[in-house]
Amino acid sequence: MQTIKAGVIGGAGYTGGELLRILINHPNVQIEFVNSLSQTGKPVWSSHKDLFGETDLLFSNEKDIGKADVLFLCSGHGQSVKFLAENSVPDSVKIIDLSTDFRDESEGFIYGLPELKREQIKSANKIANPGCFATSIQLALLPLAMAGQLKNDVHVSAVTGSTGAGQSLSATGHFSWRNNNISIYKAFTHQHLKEIGQSLTFLQNSFNSEINFIPYRGNFTRGIMANVYTTFEGSEEEAVQMFRDYYSEHPFTNVTESVIDLKMVVNTNKCIVQVQKQGKNILITSIIDNLVKGASGQAVQNMNLIFGLQENAGLKLKSVGF
Repeated sequence: MQTIKAGVIGGAGYTGGELLRILINHPNVQIEFVNSLSQTGKPVWSSHKDLFGETDLLFSNEKDIGKADVLFLCSGHGQSVKFLAENSVPDSVKIIDLSTDFRDESEGFIYGLPELKREQIKSANKIANPGCFATSIQLALLPLAMAGQLKNDVHVSAVTGSTGAGQSLSATGHFSWRNNNISIYKAFTHQHLKEIGQSLTFLQNSFNSEINFIPYRGNFTRGIMANVYTTFEGSEEEAVQMFRDYYSEHPFTNVTESVIDLKMVVNTNKCIVQVQKQGKNILITSIIDNLVKGASGQAVQNMNLIFGLQENAGLKLKSVGF
């Protein structure tokens, strides 16, 4: 059985912890080191309580990158650029970056949305993992772009759990503020808009309409629900078939006409898409777990593709139904 040696930089945060949970249980992965400057010498489970009894790994300040076949960069935005400037990574080591730093595909990075660029990912040395909102919204729109059906402005209303804001404390991250509360932030200006537009024009060169995006902070911990609508001239049946055809070869994105809810995808690498026609508009509801398909699970999915494994290896995760 093929064994992939993995190194993790910035392993103490939410995405690092979620990545470790998946990698520890991945049949083809051996974790060589978990780097964290703030937690050096402490057990990994001291930051990630769910891993108590699962691993004896310690956080280290080790950067022996040559030991790894794949290096996951899980530090905050702006830190990956800094890390790669300060550290030499051998050409033999694949890089999967979970920050925003290279999502414009600069410095030889490939945008790592498998439902968009699966073949390019397979031969890539460096992957820029997509953002969580960007993943959910793009999976609601890619089939329309592929068919050249994005002819007018796109409107998006999406809500995310508190883990999407990261582990560092902030005024809007405290339980006492977030509980029984909801708010809008970065309306029309969210940083994920750039990568969404980049992907849509990759499939539909003529797309030059506005993406009007209103993000919400939800009073729950995990998950994203994005409600996306735009004009569509065909019938609901035609739209549903278009989406099913597009995702027929993609194991993690499923299309339904039934009502969906977040618990269907929490703790999984799935995206579930509900397609409806309302008057002249098509409404697509897309749900993902922001820490799994929106971050660490998708990073492992990309790793699987790069190393020629089954795309769902280590990612057959169970959702929480109740």
